[in-house]
Amino acid sequence: MKFEIIILSIAVIILIIVFYLKKTPIKSTNVKLGNTEITAEIADDTIKRTKGLMFRKSLAEKEGMLFVFDEENYHTFWMMNMSFPIDIIWINKEKKVVDITKNAQPCKIICSTTYRPKERAMYVLEVNANFTEEYKIKIGSLVEFEY
Repeated sequence: MKFEIIILSIAVIILIIVFYLKKTPIKSTNVKLGNTEITAEIADDTIKRTKGLMFRKSLAEKEGMLFVFDEENYHTFWMMNMSFPIDIIWINKEKKVVDITKNAQPCKIICSTTYRPKERAMYVLEVNANFTEEYKIKIGSLVEFEY
């Protein structure tokens, strides 16, 4: 019984998030990592950060999502309701890459794996899996974007 209540609660929260986001315009920015530039949607409030890339079927090769937080911290991510693997790039307030999680795998309703940076980050960039290998993005790389 408790498990059903938890699942129902999660479903209601997701529906509220989806309804809210349908009425919210999507902001994006160009993000430059080394010699590569991508377009990233901006997730800069609690609801947008909670939904993230949930329910998407894919990302184009040079697309991503930039999560913007109010302060540097050890922000934790999970892959709930994702359909494809991603690389997670943690970026500090000086816009330097401080950690990278490669090939984070999707999960459905129950997700036991979470991802957290080794250093505090203010921004998190999610891109397709293997992006960091293909474009040689490393810890210490500088990132440029307007926010």
